[in-house]
Amino acid sequence: MRKEVIRHMRAFRIFVRSIRDAFKSVFRNFSLSFASIMCTTITLILVSVALICAVNIENATKSIEDELNIVVYLAKDVTEEEINNIESDIKSQKNVEEVTFKSKAEWKMEMSEYDDTFETVLNYLDENPLMDSLIVKVKEVKHLIDTAEYIKTISKVDTVKYGEGMVDTLVSAFDIVEKVVVVVVIALVIVTAFLISNTIKLTIFSRRSAIEIMRLVGASNTTIKLPFIIEGFIIGIIGAIIPICITIYGYVILYSTLNGHFFSNMIVLIKPYNFVFWVSLVLVVIGAIVGMLGSLKAVRKYLKI
Repeated sequence: MRKEVIRHMRAFRIFVRSIRDAFKSVFRNFSLSFASIMCTTITLILVSVALICAVNIENATKSIEDELNIVVYLAKDVTEEEINNIESDIKSQKNVEEVTFKSKAEWKMEMSEYDDTFETVLNYLDENPLMDSLIVKVKEVKHLIDTAEYIKTISKVDTVKYGEGMVDTLVSAFDIVEKVVVVVVIALVIVTAFLISNTIKLTIFSRRSAIEIMRLVGASNTTIKLPFIIEGFIIGIIGAIIPICITIYGYVILYSTLNGHFFSNMIVLIKPYNFVFWVSLVLVVIGAIVGMLGSLKAVRKYLKI
């Protein structure tokens, strides 16, 4: 039991001493550390912008997808029983979330309220020229076209409208943007790890004599490596401070200036709170992890331990 306590106390002392040595190293090699911190800061600012854009694009995508429905116009001679059968058939499809019936009388009322010209023309006609329809809401927009093509084959379905060209373009554009953002974020993280790794390499080179003495007196690999890993952690955390401030204040100002919309009312920005704090937490985690990984890579390669 006593040996166990002694071992834990020794490990704690090594950890505390490693933290102290890491802070000393950051300030002793301040020019190198500052360059790495600034590179980390710039990279994390770009990561923050990429994350904010990615999440807002995803939010806008979901909002637009909710508005994308299939409008199924029924034949003029369709009976009530046939309407029920068509509705049941459509509901049985896996990608269909909801089906709503809309009569030609409801269409007439809606169009009359939308524009006075429509109201005048429709009232002039003896018979309502519009058709009964079903509004189909799908679960996955990616499979909207397949669902629409199936509905076209159902008997007593006259026309199916779903914004054919726009849906194809929209789905392709969102897929491309999502992939580009992921690639950019990964590339920025790799660059940050590389920069921190190089900083730690230079620090190791400048302290090679002290490291050799530690080896000669029997210091363990952990005792030698730990200060460098903590140093990378500190650089990553410090490098995240400015990006966090820019993220919080910048996004709040942007949201207020644009009144919560980007370019048009179709693209609604996510409300700042708690979104900016979530992004800030991600930046801290990325900075800390990338800092430690960069340090660990340098330590393993250049200390050969």
